[in-house]
Amino acid sequence: MKGKRLLIVGAGGFIGGFIARKALELGYDTTVAVRESTSRRYLDDPSLKFLVLDYDSQESMLRAIGQEQQGWDYVIYNLGATKCANFLDFNRINFEYLRRFCTVLTECGKVPEKFLYMSSLSAVGAGDERTYAPISEDVRPNPNTRYGLSKIKAEQWLEISSGLPWIIFRPTGVYGPHEKDYLMMIKSIDRHFDFGVGFRRQMITFVYVEDLVEAMFAALESAPVGRRYNISEPRAYSQAEFRRIVAEELGGKFVVPLRLPMWAVYAVSAVAEKVAAFSGKASTLNRDKYQIMKQRNWCCTTDLAARDFGFTARTDLRQGIRKTVAEYLKEKKRKKSE
Repeated sequence: MKGKRLLIVGAGGFIGGFIARKALELGYDTTVAVRESTSRRYLDDPSLKFLVLDYDSQESMLRAIGQEQQGWDYVIYNLGATKCANFLDFNRINFEYLRRFCTVLTECGKVPEKFLYMSSLSAVGAGDERTYAPISEDVRPNPNTRYGLSKIKAEQWLEISSGLPWIIFRPTGVYGPHEKDYLMMIKSIDRHFDFGVGFRRQMITFVYVEDLVEAMFAALESAPVGRRYNISEPRAYSQAEFRRIVAEELGGKFVVPLRLPMWAVYAVSAVAEKVAAFSGKASTLNRDKYQIMKQRNWCCTTDLAARDFGFTARTDLRQGIRKTVAEYLKEKKRKKSE
């Protein structure tokens, strides 16, 4: 919305770069909040304004935000950690950082018209694995991971204590160019192997990053505050469907599906977690991730987002994988030529 001032918190990552580009495209006066150490690889547009914040210091944030002459009409809070070497960091990064930042906004008199918080479907916990009924926004949350617990804690603090005009998004699996976790799966399939976990049917939902970002701006412009929204493509996929789509987009790769029993996945995850704690570097595999992989039902409803701000995911999994694989192959070719 031309002329509106927007602050994107957590702009340096995979999703943040897409948010910043879309904001500039729509004519927003865009500021990106980053740490001193944050990569600016995807924040290279000269129109962007930068606000450097130290989320570990409330006093430092008070000074930095207090020096801003104007506030922002909208804030998109995209900061968070999806994996940590120390599980206590989930609470520190996903809850404490949010609480400090929102407190500073209020103390500086810079409360926005709308505050959009990026949560996760993991905040809800496991869906019904008997009927595979879709998870709705009004289901009672019962998170089964430390990540999910930190997200629901942040949601509840926003609702009860923040005093901000909040909107909460609970996206399902977000993928697209530059995303790392699904890229690992694509690389594995490119090498002719697909590793699945468990022997019971698992239904997975996805949202392509550009569809998620479009939903953000639609919600800022027209969604009522005080609402939570699931954001996803309207259908779910099996692991076999995902594998087939990726293999076809890679040129018809022959792929060997390998199914690992859950006890073996748990054992590997526990060991990887210990190694990560010792080294201080987060591992993709850990007991939190095990619970996520164990979950069989990731189906969710998106009717509320469709009703309130017209959200419909325009990119199905095949279209999104095509774009993602094209970027992966381009980067692979570039590295070979170096």
